[in-house]
Amino acid sequence: MITHRPAEDRGHANHGWLNATHSFSFAGYHDPAHMGFRKLRVLNEDRVQAGTGFGEHPHDNMEIVTYVIEGALAHKDSTGHTATLTRGDVQVMTAGSGLTHSEFNASKTDELHLLQIWIYPEQKDTPPGHAEAHFGVDRKQNRLQALASSDGRDGSLTFGADAAIYASLLKAGEQIVYPLGDDRHGWLQIVSGKLEVGGLQLRAGDGAALSEEASLGMRAKTDCEFLLFDLA
Repeated sequence: MITHRPAEDRGHANHGWLNATHSFSFAGYHDPAHMGFRKLRVLNEDRVQAGTGFGEHPHDNMEIVTYVIEGALAHKDSTGHTATLTRGDVQVMTAGSGLTHSEFNASKTDELHLLQIWIYPEQKDTPPGHAEAHFGVDRKQNRLQALASSDGRDGSLTFGADAAIYASLLKAGEQIVYPLGDDRHGWLQIVSGKLEVGGLQLRAGDGAALSEEASLGMRAKTDCEFLLFDLA
């Protein structure tokens, strides 16, 4: 079963400095029909204006994954960790028992475009932590590259969620088959281009919930970039 979540149906908030769309209920956007999917709780597409960002704020008991599409993100948290993330970089932040952090557009001239992802962990109140890695074009071209997983598969970052997040850059006409399995669920999020799955045409910003699908056949209608979530 494939359930389409069109881009234009997402929640939307334009604060001037931040233009955000929400696949699931978040902040001022509340939709009882879209409170998350399985353990995937938040999937926000954010565009942050130059020189602005999110001031220091707290999190706990969540695995938070940042996927930078364009621009540069300056990160700082209460563990003393700082980092600047650019295109191809992924950060996993385990909020665990609690931490605070801030995220700003590191550029004074260019927009920052990113996906922020929250996934419920298997255990609560674990020690907070963080990790980053760069996944270049060569690792994602015409294949699924694991970005984060519970077991570190394919050189991915590890986190405490029963999930795996993959990214792919598919050339037009290329196809990938993923063995999801009957006991797993998936979520597709299209970053750019057009992708066909199960006869459904998905475009930039679209999402799709996938259940009771033993395998997923995904074919690029145009050059495209997308994320695939494998969820319990």
